[in-house]
Amino acid sequence: MSRWRPPSPSSTAIITREGFERLKAELDHLWHSLRPEVVRAITAAAAEGDRSENAEYIYRKKQLAEIDRRARYLSKRIPALKVAEGEPGDRGKVFFGARIALENVETGECLHYRIVGPDETDARQGWISIDSPMAKAVLKKRVDDEFGVELPSGPAQFAVISVDY
Repeated sequence: MSRWRPPSPSSTAIITREGFERLKAELDHLWHSLRPEVVRAITAAAAEGDRSENAEYIYRKKQLAEIDRRARYLSKRIPALKVAEGEPGDRGKVFFGARIALENVETGECLHYRIVGPDETDARQGWISIDSPMAKAVLKKRVDDEFGVELPSGPAQFAVISVDY
């Protein structure tokens, strides 16, 4: 048995203007504020003597590695992203960037989502990735259209209540 695993499917390289600016600001903060601070802390911890038993030194080295990993990812991801500008021609259909209200047909529960890029999803705000099963199922639907989607809890039927950009 080998350890080889197929590569994970790549995420869609699309993002809103606000999400793009947030990623650029995060990279700038990591590189110009946080990283120099951690490097200074590593230098101070290294000056204290034996590094093998110095918990502060070990912790800061791990923290620096995490910062470098994230900065490396962002510096490769940001140029690959395509910023979705403007609104779609047909504002009555669900497309990228839409704010939608859905009603669960079986339970009557109302859900509010915004379809965004995979780099800016936030469950607390109701921002779902365009790569998610829910977003794929609702794309190009209009108000009052019903659709089915396979959720982790099982299949569900939804109706589109509103679409806004």
